[in-house]
Amino acid sequence: MTLVKKLVATAIAALITTTAWAEAPTLRAAVLKFGTVNWELNTIKHHALDADNGFTLDVQGMAGGSAAKVAFQGGEADVIVSDWLWVARQRAAGKDYVFIPYSKAVGGVLVGKDSTAQTLAELKGAKIGIAGGPLDKSWLILQAYAEKNFNMDLSEETEQVYGAPPLIFKSALSGEVSAAINYWHFMAKMEASGMRKLVDVTEAAADLGLDPNTPLLGYVVKGELLRDAPELVQGLAAASRAAKDLLATNDAEWERLRPKMNAKTDAQFEALKAGFRAGIPAPGPVDEDAAARMLDLMVQLGGKELLGDTTELPKGTFLRSGS
Repeated sequence: MTLVKKLVATAIAALITTTAWAEAPTLRAAVLKFGTVNWELNTIKHHALDADNGFTLDVQGMAGGSAAKVAFQGGEADVIVSDWLWVARQRAAGKDYVFIPYSKAVGGVLVGKDSTAQTLAELKGAKIGIAGGPLDKSWLILQAYAEKNFNMDLSEETEQVYGAPPLIFKSALSGEVSAAINYWHFMAKMEASGMRKLVDVTEAAADLGLDPNTPLLGYVVKGELLRDAPELVQGLAAASRAAKDLLATNDAEWERLRPKMNAKTDAQFEALKAGFRAGIPAPGPVDEDAAARMLDLMVQLGGKELLGDTTELPKGTFLRSGS
């Protein structure tokens, strides 16, 4: 091959490569600016797991979950993170949304290291700080658990203080509340700071006959995207799983992420790493029978205020491989 032909061939190859990259569809993910999902999304971008799976990930940091949902529903984002109960409610209302599992991590009830309480029953009359509001799923599960095991109306026999997770975190550490229910990553930092776990939501859920391995949080996409570009949605799922596999085993990857984790101490860093890993759901489809049992309980506890007209698990809520 002459030099000219080699140069032409090289130019053509470069053009083909450039065109292929240019044609990779962009997937816009609207997520909380400082949410833990950013650790996974950062891993995807850093290792080009999006490109490996045929798309370009564009992460849009949002100030809150409501803003992300507005962007998603208004067509300004292709993906958000939410719980599948919200997806079920939307599907029951006629919106074609689909859930891709991301995490099974949940919170729990923490008390101060000097607290003498050993069960929820011993919190009678106490002030409990709760992140997420009165319809928080963990709070609802814990109420059912208290009623079943201690014949206790947890909401009536305690005083609740609702607030954003950082506020509940500070109130718990300062002793302004006797106990706190928070999201898993704040709970990890609270334990690392000396607080003690009174009961874990996974334990309470199992006691109520639920499967704690059912992932609650996940990526949400529109059914239209799944129909029009199934390979793009499956690519997102594959990239997510590849990132999880890396984060499950590679400590060096966590050292790279550490500056983004807002861990004030080594103990907090290790707790956050362990908590994320514990929340990684098993590969494979969601157990829809187990999800239906959870939905039934949430309908009983949260009613229309939580789930609208949803009374049973809508078909198509969860992404299935190859769908």
